[in-house]
Amino acid sequence: MDCPKCRSALVNGILSDMLLTKHCQQCSGEWISGRNYQSWRSERADIAPNPDVLAQNYHLPYTPSPLDAKTAACPDCGMMMARGKITLKQPFYLEHCLTCGGVWCDRGEWEMLEKLKLHTNIAQIFSGAWQAQVRASHLHELERQAVIDKVGIEMAQRVFDLADILAQHPNADFAAAYLMQRCKGEKG
Repeated sequence: MDCPKCRSALVNGILSDMLLTKHCQQCSGEWISGRNYQSWRSERADIAPNPDVLAQNYHLPYTPSPLDAKTAACPDCGMMMARGKITLKQPFYLEHCLTCGGVWCDRGEWEMLEKLKLHTNIAQIFSGAWQAQVRASHLHELERQAVIDKVGIEMAQRVFDLADILAQHPNADFAAAYLMQRCKGEKG
């Protein structure tokens, strides 16, 4: 079996917690067969990944492999693998075979998945619902940072607290309109 990225021969390997893989000694990638992954997963608690973890760890330092941009065919069944974006400041892409369930991790990607606690339910990362939640969470964090940048952390925290309070009130739209009028300098 050859590496889907650099075509070197894969050798037996083991990732953390006894997950059997095929390791590429040339590019340091890891092939995790669908069968091995499901067996390994069945022995662990089923923890659903939280899309917010990506926005919360957006600035986590990571340098993707130079081969990350390269698409690949599954080393087990030959089908083209789907790519799932992991949105960090330096994003990376996991490859997943939708036919046999295998996963390709370029150098360092498995360790990053572990840090983010995304490694126990990889298939979910490839769903449209997951990707939409990640984009929404990332946008929310960018909006929060923009408020902090414009008004400072102390005022931003007060705005966030008020927004949380108003979100629970049935007449929040009236209060927001009042605030907008006051901020524009109109008397209210």
